[in-house]
Amino acid sequence: MPNTLERLNNLGLQTADILLPKSGVDLSKWAVVACDQYTSDKSYWEQAQAYVGSAPSTLNLIFPEAYLEDTEPEKRIEAINAHMADYLKNSLFDTFGHCFFLVHRTTNTYKKGRWGLLVLLDLEQYDYSVGSRSMIRATEGTILSRIPPRKEIRKNAPMELPHIMVLISDHERSVIEPLAAKRDQLRQAYDTTLMAGGGSLGAWVVDSDEDFAAIASALEKIQTNLDPENPLLYAMGDGNHSLATAKSCWEDVKLTIPQDQLETHPARYAMVELENIYDPGLAFEPIHRVLFGIKFETFKAEVEKCASFVVIEKVSDLSTLHKLINEKSEFQRFGYRDKNVYYLFNLSQAVANIAAGTLQVVIDSLLEQKKATVDYIHGEEVTASLGAKEGNGAIILPNVSKDTFFETIIKDSALPRKTFSMGEANEKRYYMEARKIIVQAD
Repeated sequence: MPNTLERLNNLGLQTADILLPKSGVDLSKWAVVACDQYTSDKSYWEQAQAYVGSAPSTLNLIFPEAYLEDTEPEKRIEAINAHMADYLKNSLFDTFGHCFFLVHRTTNTYKKGRWGLLVLLDLEQYDYSVGSRSMIRATEGTILSRIPPRKEIRKNAPMELPHIMVLISDHERSVIEPLAAKRDQLRQAYDTTLMAGGGSLGAWVVDSDEDFAAIASALEKIQTNLDPENPLLYAMGDGNHSLATAKSCWEDVKLTIPQDQLETHPARYAMVELENIYDPGLAFEPIHRVLFGIKFETFKAEVEKCASFVVIEKVSDLSTLHKLINEKSEFQRFGYRDKNVYYLFNLSQAVANIAAGTLQVVIDSLLEQKKATVDYIHGEEVTASLGAKEGNGAIILPNVSKDTFFETIIKDSALPRKTFSMGEANEKRYYMEARKIIVQAD
């Protein structure tokens, strides 16, 4: 009979030695939003730097993607590694050994917050390739060209700091929610406000064998209901390319270490926050598309190539369109708006399981033929207003269904890029916890 830790390992999980700044460090300056936000807004990061000043901060340990195209990125990477080494050398951290963290995040939108469980995921159980049937899986297509620059940042870093959020489909709320219900019995690790309108963040230490066993039992029950030939237990929410980078780095490390270190080497694992897709505080918002330089008839003709049956109806306004594309229907539905009118598209026997997948085929074809260009837009109203301009066409997608999300990943392998967003930019995960990923780092 396997013990509790063996059961967790069989589920792709490992406990972590989690590093947190010691008492006296201002956590509101320490914690910074995920580096893949505000990619076109350097002023956000400049304001963050002004707020942090010379205080210890994860801002010194990350590479905001807004700066990825700047000259001499290697100098920034060297500075990141130097700050990590300095923080470790000067004993900035307390270590919470052999544990998980129960984490709670509130935002202005979700004041009751969302819950998560900070764990280590086994990268041996993760495969981001198209058609993967691994336990841990990408939800959107992984762009391989985005991995090398991220590897340059991670490969010599003595620590990792996670902004990765991974989803579980726990309709019975059996994994994370029981821990939230008993949080008063757990030791609190921290509680802080977050900079730049980020809300608040708190965490409790989960380190008892009783809690580990309960987590294992709940996940095992979910696992028993999965197809053993296609057992998707963990689906990427945010940070897919960061996890892919960790996987790529581990594949390199594997070639350099003795066989007896393969099971325990820290680089084999990545620290992530597990979240239940059914948490009411977890926002799932569609990302819409706007085509530029497009004619309605051109768009319509491409859509008709991607379904056996297409019916198009004119709709009076955005509110009516929103209602129609989100109600239950035998058809695959999405909305379209140009300068003249709103349209409801109804598709039967489409090329993909969801509208976003079908539309990606349409958009790729239009781009290849140079018949349009595209941008990806948050918010229906902004999208519709752009579609109303001469020569534009707004594609308005239905809400992302939590009930069919995992099923869609299994059927379609991965969603098209930019299908959904888990909240607005300042609602993304903030860097807080760290862990060592290089054995000799002391």
